[in-house]
Amino acid sequence: MKRGPGIAGRFATGATVALVGFEAADRDFLTKIFDCLECPSAPNCKWEIRLAEGVESNLASLERGRIPIVFWDGDRMPGAWKELLERFARLSRPPLLIVTSRLADDRLWAEALNLGAYDVLAKPFEAAEVARSAERACLRWRERRSEIRPCNKAVA
Repeated sequence: MKRGPGIAGRFATGATVALVGFEAADRDFLTKIFDCLECPSAPNCKWEIRLAEGVESNLASLERGRIPIVFWDGDRMPGAWKELLERFARLSRPPLLIVTSRLADDRLWAEALNLGAYDVLAKPFEAAEVARSAERACLRWRERRSEIRPCNKAVA
């Protein structure tokens, strides 16, 4: 399910984030955060939000490399993020996974990062943490695919 009319057309350089499996309250809060947040792709661009109960509804876009970030509700689907990472590993341009949970402790954080997740965020969400994680993940995804190359200016 896609949010917003014509978002992709208006913000061709925007970044897409998929919110997968979230209950209405968390989904609404995350959407409000992204509505107020400029994406790191270009000045004045906005985030495109894709809402989904599961990954299958966004699988075609994931396979084409058009969704750089997936936020996953680890409370409603605990442990399923591990299977998701395995599926992402088969993609030519996999998205970065951010696992969220009310039980985001050191154990979950270590396990998720060791298995390849980009980040783990605790619920209830803090807007600044969500913004920081999403912005850095988007930049990391683009750098990883050489869309943005670091400046190699020689220092005199």
